[in-house]
Amino acid sequence: MDLLLRNAKVFTPAGPVECDVAVKDGKVTKVAGDLQEQASKVIDLTGKYVFPGLVDGHTHMEFPFMGTVTADDFFHGTRAAVAGGVTTIVDFITPPKGSSLLEAYKTWRSNADPKVISDYGLHMIVREATPATLEEIPTLIGQGVVSFKLFMAYKGELMLTDGEIYRLTKKISENGGVVGVHAENGEVIDELVGEYLRQGKVEPVYHSYTRPEELEVEATNRVATIGSVLGKGVKMYIVHTSTGESVDVMSSYRRKGYKFFNETTPHYLVLNVDALRRPDGHRFVCSPPYRSDEQRTKLWHRLGSGEIFTVGSDHCVYSDQQKRRFKDTVPPFNEIPNGVPGTETILPILFHFGVRKGLISPETMVAVTSYNSARLYGLFPRKGTFSIGSDADFAVLDPNLTVKITPDVLHSNIDYTIYDGVTVTGWNVMTIRRGEVVFQEGQVIGSKGSGSYVPGSNPTV
Repeated sequence: MDLLLRNAKVFTPAGPVECDVAVKDGKVTKVAGDLQEQASKVIDLTGKYVFPGLVDGHTHMEFPFMGTVTADDFFHGTRAAVAGGVTTIVDFITPPKGSSLLEAYKTWRSNADPKVISDYGLHMIVREATPATLEEIPTLIGQGVVSFKLFMAYKGELMLTDGEIYRLTKKISENGGVVGVHAENGEVIDELVGEYLRQGKVEPVYHSYTRPEELEVEATNRVATIGSVLGKGVKMYIVHTSTGESVDVMSSYRRKGYKFFNETTPHYLVLNVDALRRPDGHRFVCSPPYRSDEQRTKLWHRLGSGEIFTVGSDHCVYSDQQKRRFKDTVPPFNEIPNGVPGTETILPILFHFGVRKGLISPETMVAVTSYNSARLYGLFPRKGTFSIGSDADFAVLDPNLTVKITPDVLHSNIDYTIYDGVTVTGWNVMTIRRGEVVFQEGQVIGSKGSGSYVPGSNPTV
């Protein structure tokens, strides 16, 4: 064997398994109570918790948006990912408007392949429903890009009409793909932005007033209705859900037999709108914005009950200078690039605030961070599961290690974190990707470009 993990307590969606794990050629080959295998490397994990490597299904590396490009390229972003126990990201290809989706796919592969430390898959953002765009979708699915993101906001940039959403959902579904939706009513948002700017209300907190929770719920209702018109073969999920009511919409359809789901993110679970009132509130601007404590409570309840299917980070990193548009003063809220960091902190945030506080079980945490994500994005059973023949991807957490989160302990290419000063108990101390230790003792030791592209195939939900 190449690697033998001794005394592992591996958590799965069905419960913990105490065992030894043997790894050969990057795959799990044997699991038993006391393996007598010889191995090139033996690691004793007594006292640690082992989770299947996280599948972060929502990242934006090298993302061109709002006149700038995110600060984390594929090297820095996946360095942060593996430090947090994320062994696979699924990143969003963002084609220039009017360009070929296939050419954008090739560009993303050429950007990512030489840099990634984690493994990675790809989604495709679709900005228009032209005949040429529709024609490329089956070919993209054949290349392993099985999930597509459609926007109902960012008018003039990414936003699609209802008719375009209908045509794209139909084409994607006919070819077995998955539709992800950014659900906010972009038309009304633009009206509200104009009203607040004319009143001189430009501080970061007004970002939340121009994107009220009702506009997420309305858009979720609308896109679910569009999907339901096309039948129960549609696989659809709402990305970065910030309200309990949006979860309820998709759950109500799922009870009728539709394959409709929700993703949320850790920052909607632990932060509220007061973050935008801070002196550094510009760093917290993202869409949808943070909500009330009441909404946070609703999300935790729905996560704990299994109504939320996945948790991704929406890792979209801008430096403080980018957030301020390289000015001495903070620009109006509508000019601040939307996005926050998060891939490295999914595991400690969910474990400390969810598992340790009894809001979710370890089994639920595994389901929403690896098992369900791998199924939804067509990466299962290679990823997201602890099974013979699956990739030997593991996050090793010390459940008793207390860490104060600061930029110094993180690995992203920025000098701040939205969790600065937050103390958590439970921290990732080792990451194993395809049988190779890529993070240990606070250091990323995986080499640049050692990650691999993992094509998606046959989403199972």
